Amino acid sequence: MPDFLDQKRDEIDNRIAELKPVLAEYAALEQAAKALGSLGAPRVASSAAPRGTRGRRKPGRPRGSKTRTTAAKITTAAKTTAAKPPAKRGRPGRPKGTGQRAVEALTLVQAQPGITIPELAAKMGIKQNYLYRVLPGLQKEKKIAKRGRGWHPKGNAAVAA
Repeated sequence: MPDFLDQKRDEIDNRIAELKPVLAEYAALEQAAKALGSLGAPRVASSAAPRGTRGRRKPGRPRGSKTRTTAAKITTAAKTTAAKPPAKRGRPGRPKGTGQRAVEALTLVQAQPGITIPELAAKMGIKQNYLYRVLPGLQKEKKIAKRGRGWHPKGNAAVAA
């Protein structure tokens, strides 16, 4: 056991010796940056800042949000010009599905009025959480209605009680 500990201590000491010159260079570069910063030229954000945070947002603001002043400028510019709205930026949302699951769920609801989401999921061979997103969409389209825990086709909602 002492051989292992001695070996690890030697490895650590060797690594410290390797890193000392790098640490000294870092300290010298920091001093040079401070000296250059006091010359009065506008400073560009350093590359040491985390990616995506170089002066674009204020502390405590989530990633991707703009500064308040930038948002105010955009709002003011949009009010003054009645041109087309600015193009959307950033990632597109989740791609729209084909609606196959919704059609399948609607068919099953029509075949068995009062069916619940767990029963639908079991028959379709999918997870329930997906149906909690699909069925309210069908309800919004007035194709089905929910009564209690069960789902009914809109035309037959009064029949199956």
